[in-house]
Amino acid sequence: MNRFSLAVSGGIARVTEAALGPYQTAVIRIGFSATWLLFLLRELPHRHELYGPDGPWSWDLAQQLVGSNGSFTVLMWSDGRVWFEIVYALAVLSAALLMLGWRTRTMSVLFMVGVLSLQNRSVFMGDGGDNVLHLMSIYLVFTRCARVWSLDARRAVRQRAARARGERVTDRTGPALWGVLGFVLVAGTLVGRMQGDWLIPALLWTVWVVQALWWLVGRRAGTGEPRIMLDVIANVVHNGALLVIMAEACLIYATAGWYKIQGSRWQDGTAVYYPLHLEYFSPWPALADLLSASGTMVMLVTYGTVLVQVAFPFTLFNRRVKNVLLAVMITEHAVIAVVLGLPFFSLAMIAADAVFLPTGFLRRLGDLAAGARDRLRRGGGGRTPLPGQRTEGSSEATHVGFGA
Repeated sequence: MNRFSLAVSGGIARVTEAALGPYQTAVIRIGFSATWLLFLLRELPHRHELYGPDGPWSWDLAQQLVGSNGSFTVLMWSDGRVWFEIVYALAVLSAALLMLGWRTRTMSVLFMVGVLSLQNRSVFMGDGGDNVLHLMSIYLVFTRCARVWSLDARRAVRQRAARARGERVTDRTGPALWGVLGFVLVAGTLVGRMQGDWLIPALLWTVWVVQALWWLVGRRAGTGEPRIMLDVIANVVHNGALLVIMAEACLIYATAGWYKIQGSRWQDGTAVYYPLHLEYFSPWPALADLLSASGTMVMLVTYGTVLVQVAFPFTLFNRRVKNVLLAVMITEHAVIAVVLGLPFFSLAMIAADAVFLPTGFLRRLGDLAAGARDRLRRGGGGRTPLPGQRTEGSSEATHVGFGA
């Protein structure tokens, strides 16, 4: 019983004292925001046909669907072209800033609003990757995903250094953002635009209020007990969201694998052959013909795909097997991106897989990126770190104020 109590207390301390997986959450933040940003930029010439006023799924049809299923989209606030351009531009901007980790909490909310607004406007334009992005955009709001590899982390390091020198640190950008977004939130609520399902409006209001509370406590209590309590709550919410993200990724692979087992084409080992010869999934016909020329290869890939997807959730109990299978899955998605012409689906799935990557591997990857950046700076005459100085982008920084 004593050992059990120690284990329980140790687990509670681990969950409450720190935001677990800072590198993993940073990777999924960068991965999903980059996927959405690249998609929006690629479809920029076709945005009006996909999600705007020129699309086959008209505004009236979208309004009827949204009214029946209660989904959230700010594109239903107006059918004007100017409003659509504003929403699309904000979706691009929020994705770029979230990827960089600037004011991450606020940008994660705007990123979620952009994803939900565009996808719920034209529900028939998506695929499996869009569904993953749809869910993960909501989960990211609950995570402290800018602890490393972000502009917020770099700013926190600089603020701590300034305080250590006795300098006064003020943050005007955070309160200004909070005030502007609060005005939009209040105005949208008062005019009755926050209709439909209660979940997303409630989440927006909650984040807005919590941001104000975080700022006030940090300003008045500093590092006292109220701030410690807020940190504990934030860590618990982050760790819970991280667990949900991991469970979601496992669920995606498990359900996909078990549904494949029930299909006759997957049972006889020929399922992979058919998409390779569909015009929609054949950007490189010669490459598709080469891969499908061998019946044995097609059979091995078909059965291997099912085996990997069904087995992956069970491999989490063995780190070495999990890492091997994770490399296989990421390679498989990279092949799908090239051979079947589904780059954004593959990027979304690779970003979801990244939550299981080992911390040591991610730290080495970050060190390599930081080294390459420093070499570019030295080559361009930029500032170089002092001997023994750690680069700011790789440090685990505590968020301050509205960047929490």
